[in-house]
Amino acid sequence: MTTTTGPLDPDLAARLKRTDDEHGRGLVTAVVQQHDTGAVLMVGWMDDEALHRTLTTGRATYWSRSRQEYWVKGDTSGHVQHVREVRLDCDGDTLLVKVDQVGAACHTGATTCFDEDLLLG
Repeated sequence: MTTTTGPLDPDLAARLKRTDDEHGRGLVTAVVQQHDTGAVLMVGWMDDEALHRTLTTGRATYWSRSRQEYWVKGDTSGHVQHVREVRLDCDGDTLLVKVDQVGAACHTGATTCFDEDLLLG
């Protein structure tokens, strides 16, 4: 794993609208999508550092709210997300991360985190 720390580009950081978690960390929702099929794989959280790492390493990096630490998708499972594109929505409060997913995206082993619990359809 390549670890790159440093500040997020100030112009980009100024555009982000963050939601603070219970620990006061400014977080932005990251919707993760398979780049070639459009399948929604998962939702994660990024702060400035996680976004900076994602943009500079090409590996999806998130902030774990439950573990209170950064995690690079696939470092322990081998189910890596190679980042192809990152977009910021018009309001600045959600990121769209398009990836090439290797293996399952969900921690349960499912292809996506949305394979279960169909509520309407």
